[in-house]
Amino acid sequence: MSLPLADRVIQLAFDPGITPAGGGLPGLAVLKNVVNSINMFGIIAVVGALAVSLGVWAWGHHTGGHQAEANGKKGAVVAAGAALGLGAANGIVAFFSALGSQVH
Repeated sequence: MSLPLADRVIQLAFDPGITPAGGGLPGLAVLKNVVNSINMFGIIAVVGALAVSLGVWAWGHHTGGHQAEANGKKGAVVAAGAALGLGAANGIVAFFSALGSQVH
C-alpha cells in the first residue's frame, strides 16, 4: 500500500533539532583565539600587500611602465577587497547564520 503524496512530503521534512550551542566541546575558547590570531595575521599581511602594490603602482606610473602600473592597481584593489573580507568576516557569517536559522 503506498502513502499519499502529502504523507511522503511530511516524512521528508523531518527536523533533527540541531542548533549551534557554545560550550558543548572543550577547547572552544582556544579555537576562537586561534581564529582571531589568523584573522589578525591576515590583516597584517594585507597591509604589507597594499603597501607593496601602491609602491609598484607609483613606480610604474613614474617610469612609464604601464604593465607595472596596471599590476599595482590590480594588487591595490585585491588587497582592499581582502581587507574588507577579513574585517567583515564575522559579520558576514553572523548575517548568513541568522538568515539560515529563519529557514523552516
